[in-house]
Amino acid sequence: MTFSIVARSADGESWGVAVASKFLAVGSTVPAAVAGVGAVATQADANVSYKGLALAHLDEGATASVALQRLIEEDGGRAHRQVGIVDMEGGAATHTGSECIPWAGGLAGDGYSIQGNCLAGREVIDAMEQTWLESDPSAPLQDRLLAVLAAGDAAGGDRRGRQSAAMLVVREGAGYGGLDDVAVDLRVDDHAAPIDELARLLDLHELYLTASTDGQKVAVDDALRNELEAFAAAAGHRDFRAWVGTENFEMRVAPDLSWIDERVLTIVRAERG
Repeated sequence: MTFSIVARSADGESWGVAVASKFLAVGSTVPAAVAGVGAVATQADANVSYKGLALAHLDEGATASVALQRLIEEDGGRAHRQVGIVDMEGGAATHTGSECIPWAGGLAGDGYSIQGNCLAGREVIDAMEQTWLESDPSAPLQDRLLAVLAAGDAAGGDRRGRQSAAMLVVREGAGYGGLDDVAVDLRVDDHAAPIDELARLLDLHELYLTASTDGQKVAVDDALRNELEAFAAAAGHRDFRAWVGTENFEMRVAPDLSWIDERVLTIVRAERG
């Protein structure tokens, strides 16, 4: 009773899952991914053991199709299951059991698997696939996944309504401070407009939990440094670095204050008035 996309980025460096459902906390059940291995979504009468099993099969060298076949062969409840898998090389496979609540079905292509059950109709997954195929392959995977999820929702989505949405994206060294591989892990557990809320959280995630690109960095000269230190002092902080830590902008300001992200500078100046 869910719709999802499992995908690999065009550059072969990221894997992810985006999912929405009229189901509480869908992100706790459906998605799983490991950088350099692949990603999986398990839904309908979800068999959550599929997540670990599928990733283990992929890690051992199985393709998405082989991993999927192993899962359903070993599961007596396969007629009630729905699953999508994308492997390390971008191979994809999807399964919809014969007993899944209609409309139910899936599509798989190079680097993506799209599936849904209890949907308004086939137009949901068709719209999702079209959006994926027409999206910019060079765009961040999380942006493409969000666009696909929104397209499915606009086409009718889960015919019971909306409740939750989630996104998981992995890429080697993409986690906070570069210390793990989780690029994005966001969940909207119970919300009237979960995909819109997921989009809002993704925007905040970019600001707080991703590093500035070179194009976003503003060099800090003596005049700007004085401006920033004066702002911090007026706000009651020891120095500007203390303000940065308090506001969780560590990934958007250089440790030596040689540069500041343009968005953070805009925030500073707006707060200063």
